[in-house]
Amino acid sequence: MPRRHCDPRASRYLSIMSRPQSPDRFHEDKATFTVRGSQPDIDAGVEAIRTTLKTLPSRPGVYRMQDARGEVLYVGKARVLKNRVANYIQVDRLPRRLQRMVAQTRSMTIVTTNSEAEALLLEAQLIKRFRPPYNVLLRDDKSFPFILLREDHAFPRVQKHRGARKYKGRYYGPFASAGSVTRTINALQKLFLLRSCTDSFFANRSRPCLLYQIRRCSAPCVGRIDEAGYSELVKDAQDFLGGKSTAVQRKLGEAMQTASDALDFEQAAMLRDRLKALTFIQGSQAINAEGLGDADIFALAAKGGAMCIQAFFIRGGQNWGHRSFFPVHTAEVAEDDVLASFMAQFYEEVPPPRLILADRAPADCELMTQALAERAGAKVRIEVPQRGTRTRLIRQAQRNAVEALDRRLAETTTQAKILGEMVEAFGLDGVPDRIEIYDNSHIQGSHALGAMVVAGPEGFRKNAYRKFNIRNPETMPGDDFAMMREVFERRFGKAQREDPDRDGGEWPDLVLIDGGKGQLSAARTMLEEMGIEDVCMIGIAKGPHHGREGREVFHLPDGREVTFPLNHPVLFYLQRLRDEAHRFAIGAHRQKRSKAITTSSLDDVPGIGPARKKALLMHFGTARAVKDAALEDLQRAPGVSRAVARQVYDYFHQ
Repeated sequence: MPRRHCDPRASRYLSIMSRPQSPDRFHEDKATFTVRGSQPDIDAGVEAIRTTLKTLPSRPGVYRMQDARGEVLYVGKARVLKNRVANYIQVDRLPRRLQRMVAQTRSMTIVTTNSEAEALLLEAQLIKRFRPPYNVLLRDDKSFPFILLREDHAFPRVQKHRGARKYKGRYYGPFASAGSVTRTINALQKLFLLRSCTDSFFANRSRPCLLYQIRRCSAPCVGRIDEAGYSELVKDAQDFLGGKSTAVQRKLGEAMQTASDALDFEQAAMLRDRLKALTFIQGSQAINAEGLGDADIFALAAKGGAMCIQAFFIRGGQNWGHRSFFPVHTAEVAEDDVLASFMAQFYEEVPPPRLILADRAPADCELMTQALAERAGAKVRIEVPQRGTRTRLIRQAQRNAVEALDRRLAETTTQAKILGEMVEAFGLDGVPDRIEIYDNSHIQGSHALGAMVVAGPEGFRKNAYRKFNIRNPETMPGDDFAMMREVFERRFGKAQREDPDRDGGEWPDLVLIDGGKGQLSAARTMLEEMGIEDVCMIGIAKGPHHGREGREVFHLPDGREVTFPLNHPVLFYLQRLRDEAHRFAIGAHRQKRSKAITTSSLDDVPGIGPARKKALLMHFGTARAVKDAALEDLQRAPGVSRAVARQVYDYFHQ
């Protein structure tokens, strides 16, 4: 990996297009890839494939191409492994991209499966796990949000959910964004008055909360509605989320008319407001998907060597949002192959709906349909509409895909220009592929931690963010310089141990430090003590008016100070990097502080679980009272045996 220097003599910068390619595994828009651990040798690669070919069975499975360091270069699936892998030794027939891959290959790993559909699902799992540089990758570092309607409580709670489905209940989604989930939950509260509070909050209420006052909750916590009435609301919400909004609308209308006829105008007004909320939601859909049921709509656009796939999520005939995806490693790959790879990886996390509409058929469409049916446990159809109302939905998705790709290309061009100007301003020897930004956060030295965020030409890389709890006893509370030294010692000490040759793409090309000369000097001194002298570092300090005018001062290790005019694009870019580090550090500090509030000294006692901890606190009142209690008093606590009482007593009276 080429090393970066802050060279004051450099007067020109290298453009992104002409610059040598970086081995950074997460910079995934690159067209070529540097070999890790050995030089490209196509004969050696072919020989490694021939060796594997001798023992390959004639059955379906998945194969992995690996380089000299054992890192995965490519994951592929095959109906007949022996026939598929044999194609790679016919190098002249391969595209240049795969020729480069063969030249790097030094070993292979084979996994056989029962069917080609099973191989397709396993291939998607391994691609998401290893993120190989020669596979088309769905680059998305966030899981999709769902709405969870819990079923493990007499009065079910509605809430936003991400990640594994560990709670018992019904999951509705995916939604395109957290904002879509929030709007839908707000609608559910207005329409069906379902609670959104936690179980502990629910159990400790003695009077209704504000949500009841503003008619967004039916207050089951204090008995304002019984279990049967609340169950009826839950059923209506399930019907609404399941696409039966018309039935819910008719039911609300009839109830409003009944209340009006009975001269219960207050109840009628409340039902009228709920009916208005439902009508507003139905009218605010971006597309009319009535009668479509559960479906996903995909359209692909390609331009300037980049691709965009636009996805619309339709559930129960309602549009739950749309999202643009920009798969990478798409050079020399056919568009139908890109769409097939995208679908396989996309539905690795998201349950497939019964209907998928696309503007073109993915490669191996029948196999994809079979694999998704196995994944969903139900029949799945992939259709390419040619006529009728569904073609209008496809055209709308195509238009959105083209517009999103145009915006992406425009942003990329602007970003390249900004990075080029930054290189020239600071005298760097090339556009940095990996920028690390550091910040500390604490309150008068308490709960101190350091934070690192990572950015590159493609934007922030949130899966590379790290936080460092300050745990060195020699670090004085509030000593920002000592905190920065500890963070750098741990960050670069680990990098030296795990990647001394800098082949893994985890070494930064540029380090930005939120601080002035002191923080910069502390970090530089620590790196020099570790024998690292070629990492370019820049300190970002507020100007003479503490940054109120946006006049930050940038300190370089050689003592130079750089400032930018107001409204300069490079200044805005660097401020955005600094602000992201600040946001991440403050968020991590708040989490640490919140966790500390809910912990007690009893958490550290061996053998004391949540039940015994609760029993002790209920009996003695506070953790301090438990600590000061005599052995006999501990033994009298309910649920505490003699052995446990002795254990607690010995822990606090060592």
